[in-house]
Amino acid sequence: MRLLLIPVLSLAILLTAQPGYGQFAGDNNYIKSWNASWISAPGTNGSEYGVYYFRKSIDLSEKPQTFLVHVSADNRYKLYVNGTLVSLGPLRGDYWFWNYETVDLAPYLTAGKNIVAALVWNEAQYRPEAQISMRTGFIIQGDNPAAEILNTNERWKCLLDPGRGPVPGFFFAASKGEIVDMNRSVTGDWTAAGFDDSAWPRAGKVADGRLKGTAWGTDWALVPSTLPAREMTYQRIPLLRMSSGISVPASFPAEKTPLTVPANTTAVLLLDQTYETNAYVTLNFGGGKGAGISLGYAESLYEKGTRNGAKGNRNDIDGKEFIGRIDSLIADGGQGRSYTTLNFRTFRYLRVLVHTQNDPLVIDDIYGTFTGYPFQRTSVFSTSDTEITKILDIGWRTARLNAWESYTDCPYYEQLQYIGDTRIQAVISYFNSSDDRLARNALNELDHSRLPEGITRSCYPSKGTQVISPFSLWYIGMLHDYWMYRGGDDFIKDKLPGVRGILDFFSKYQLPDGSIRDMPYWAFVDWAGNMGGGPKGSDGCAAIYDLQLLWAYQWAADMETKLGLNDYAIMDGRKAAQLKATIRRKYWDPVKKLYADTKDKNGYSQHANALAILTGMVDAGDLRTVATNMLNDKSLTQCTIYFKYYLNQALVKAGLGDHYMDWLGIYRENMAMGLTTWAEVSEVNTTRSDCHAWGSSPNIEFFRTVLGIDSYAPGFTRVRIEPHLGKLTSVSGEIPHPNGKVAVAYVVSGSSLKAKITLPEKTTGIFVWKGKTYPLKEGGNSMEL
Repeated sequence: MRLLLIPVLSLAILLTAQPGYGQFAGDNNYIKSWNASWISAPGTNGSEYGVYYFRKSIDLSEKPQTFLVHVSADNRYKLYVNGTLVSLGPLRGDYWFWNYETVDLAPYLTAGKNIVAALVWNEAQYRPEAQISMRTGFIIQGDNPAAEILNTNERWKCLLDPGRGPVPGFFFAASKGEIVDMNRSVTGDWTAAGFDDSAWPRAGKVADGRLKGTAWGTDWALVPSTLPAREMTYQRIPLLRMSSGISVPASFPAEKTPLTVPANTTAVLLLDQTYETNAYVTLNFGGGKGAGISLGYAESLYEKGTRNGAKGNRNDIDGKEFIGRIDSLIADGGQGRSYTTLNFRTFRYLRVLVHTQNDPLVIDDIYGTFTGYPFQRTSVFSTSDTEITKILDIGWRTARLNAWESYTDCPYYEQLQYIGDTRIQAVISYFNSSDDRLARNALNELDHSRLPEGITRSCYPSKGTQVISPFSLWYIGMLHDYWMYRGGDDFIKDKLPGVRGILDFFSKYQLPDGSIRDMPYWAFVDWAGNMGGGPKGSDGCAAIYDLQLLWAYQWAADMETKLGLNDYAIMDGRKAAQLKATIRRKYWDPVKKLYADTKDKNGYSQHANALAILTGMVDAGDLRTVATNMLNDKSLTQCTIYFKYYLNQALVKAGLGDHYMDWLGIYRENMAMGLTTWAEVSEVNTTRSDCHAWGSSPNIEFFRTVLGIDSYAPGFTRVRIEPHLGKLTSVSGEIPHPNGKVAVAYVVSGSSLKAKITLPEKTTGIFVWKGKTYPLKEGGNSMEL
C-alpha cells in the first residue's frame, strides 16, 4: 500500500533511466491542430485549491516502438505509465505561450493492458508567484492516430483528493507547504494497472486544446517546451544532528534504517544534508494511527532570542532554533505509506517532528531526490590552490540551485527570474556549460513580459506585475551578452523591437540633455545605501541611471551596427554621445577624481564609478586613480556581493586585474560562516537568503579575468585572451565554446611566461601580455614571453 505522488518502486525505476527519461525538447508536434480536450474533475470551478488524480486504461496488441504524446496542465502535472514517473511539467509560461512537453511513452508500455495516470495540482491563491494560472486543467494529445487513443476527453477518470490542503506559511513568493490527512486521502498505488478506480467519476471537459495561433486569446495558447526534462537524482541525507524523545540507530538517516516512534511519544529529529539542496523529499512509514508528522525545511538555523534574524555559523546548532517551511501529515495507521512533496523543497536542515497517539509509527526511510536544470559543468580550472577550487564548487552549486525551468533569484524564498540576477546567471552558464537553452528561454520569457509602455517586468513569469525600471536596461545587456558569447543573429533581430520599446520608454523621462529625471516605478540598483530605492539629486536625476542608460545605448548601437540596422545605430550612437557629455558635465568631480552620485556632489558610490569605467566615461590617464579611489575610499557606498560583478570588471578594465584574488573577501567570509552557497547580501550573519546566484560571478571571472578568456566578436568567433595571474605561477583551464572549447595553460618563471593556448575550429583571436598583442590561430598556439 502506497500513497500519492511518487511510489517508491516507480522512483527507483526512474532513477535508473537516462537523464530526461523519455521527454523531448523542441517542436516535435507534427499535427496542425489538437483533438484533445482540457479536462478536470466534475463539479469544480477550477479556481480552488486541489490535488487531482487522472487515469486512463488502454489495451495494446503489442509493445510499440514509439508512442509520442504531448502533455500539459494547469498548474502542474506528474505523468506516470504503469507506475513509472515519466514526465513533470509543464514548463512555466503565460496564457499566450503555454508550454507542453513531448514524451515518448513506448519504453514504459507493454502488450496488453496499460495505465496512464497523472497527478495534477492547482495551488490556487497559494501558488508560487511565478505560476500563472487560468484554472485547473489537464491535456494529452497523441502525436499520431495510434497515440490519439490517449487524447484527454470524458473517457478519462478523475478524482479530487479530499485529504489534501495548503499550509500557507510566510515564505513570500515560493511554493507553500501542504497538509495530507491520510484518513481521507487516496491510499494504494493509484498509478498501477491493478488499482481499482471503478468508483472514480468521469472527467469533465473544460476547453478545447488549441495551439498558439488558433486560440482566440482567452485559452491556453499551446507551444512546445524548448527545455529538457529536469534532473532527478537520488540523494541520501547523511547526518542526524539532534534527536529528542527516542533513541535513533547510528545508521539513520544515511542508510535505510527503520526507526520506531513508540505510542504516545513526541519525537524530534534534526537532519543535516551538510549542504544546501533542492529536492523532493520522500518519507516512507507505516502504522501510527492518528499520528501527526511535520517535515520542516530550512536553509539555516537562527540564533535564539535575536530580533535581527541572526544566523551565526551555519554549521552550528547549539543555541539555535528552527524556523522554516512546513509540510504536515496525519497518519491513518496503514502500512507501506509513502509521501513525496508536490514541489521540491530547498533545505540544508530537515526537521522531522512526530507525535504519536496510541499506536507506534515506524519510519521506514527518508531521503531526497535532487532536481534542477540538467546543466553539465564542462569548464575546468586546474590549480593547486584549494581555496579557488572551493569557491568555484560553491559558486556552481549556487548556480545549479537557481536553475530549474527558469533561472531564479533564490530557491527558498521567491523562485523568480529577476533580470538583474538572470543576466549574471546566464553568463555563468556560458562560461561553464555548452547548454544555452535556459538563457534563450529566459530572453524569450522576459521579452514576453514587456508592458504596453515598452518596459519589461522586473521578473517573469509572474502572476503579478512588478517593475524595476533599471532591470529593463540590464535586459538589453543580457541580450548583448548572448550575442557575444553564443551568436544567433536571427534570434537577436527578433528581440531588437523589444529593445526599441525599452529605449522609447526611457526617452519619455529624459531631459533635453539626455539625463533621466524622476524615473518611475522601483528604481532599485543594489541592496547598498540609498541604492535600494535609488539616489536622486535636486534635479531629480542620478548618475547611476544615466550611466545604465548610456550603456544600454552602447549595447543597442553595437548590435544594430553589425546587424545592418544602420539608422537605429546612428540614432542610438548620437544619444549615447549626448549622454556622455552630460554625465561628464554633471557628475565628474575633478578634485576627488570620482563621479558623484548626483549633480549636488554630496554622495559617491562604487556603483556609479564602476559603470563610468565600463561605459568609457573615464579618461585613460585617470583610470588607475579612479579605480584606486573606489577601493580605498570607504566613504563611498560599497557594492554588495551582487554589484561586485560590475565593480570587479571595472577594476580589471582599469588595469588592476592581477589583484583579483584580493577582492574575494566576501566569499571567504561566507565560507568561514559555514555557508555552502553564496548569500544574498554582504551582511552574511543576517542575510535573508543563503542562496543567491547573483553572487557566483567568480565562476565567470576565474576564467574571464584570471585565465583571461573572453569573446572578441559576436558569436565568440574571435577570442581575446589576457590573463591576470597575480601570484599564480602554474595554472590551466578550459571553457566551452560554440565551436568546441578554449583551453589555456600558463607557467610563470620570474618575469617570463610560457603559454599554451588551444582554439577550436573556425576561431581565431589575440593574446595580450604586458601591453603587447600576439595573434592566435585555430588549433594549438605556444609562446614563451
